[in-house]
Amino acid sequence: MDQDKMIAGIRLFLEGVGETFENGHLDETPERVGRAWAGELLAGYRTDPDQALTWTPTQEGGGPVVVRDIRMASVCVHHLLPFVGVAHVAYLPGTRLAGLSKIGRVVEALARRLQIQERLTEQITATLEKVLEPRGVLVMLEAEHTCMSLRGARKENSRLVTVAARGVLQDDAAVRSEMFQLIGRRP
Repeated sequence: MDQDKMIAGIRLFLEGVGETFENGHLDETPERVGRAWAGELLAGYRTDPDQALTWTPTQEGGGPVVVRDIRMASVCVHHLLPFVGVAHVAYLPGTRLAGLSKIGRVVEALARRLQIQERLTEQITATLEKVLEPRGVLVMLEAEHTCMSLRGARKENSRLVTVAARGVLQDDAAVRSEMFQLIGRRP
């Protein structure tokens, strides 16, 4: 990530809006915004989600593991506006159990990139499937997009729901339905 280019671009953006740097009130804004974007809003580019997902061996055949309401924030790649919401993750372990906080770290690593929600849902699912090798995995994201609530249609409190599933949670409707019940949501 080239923070110097980001800072220069932010300065040009502010000048394009009509702001001036004459009275000093904006002097530090480009650097401050550049640090916020590089250091926080897009911090996921510095994290390998596969490496963030550590696990411990277990006997095959354990019951479902469900983590609900993982808070997440991301930035829409189309409008550079935030979307915020929650991720719900369910999986049926094979021989690997994830460290509980590690699922949240995977969500964070992938959400803190320029994203679209549909792709983010698939990426989380693919990471869990690849690293944990579960019998099945299901990921549901619910988020409010400011590109819809602040501009365009201007429909506040509208939430986009996306779902991705693999393995038995994709193939078996009864098992998938049980996971949705455990999550406390319907697709």
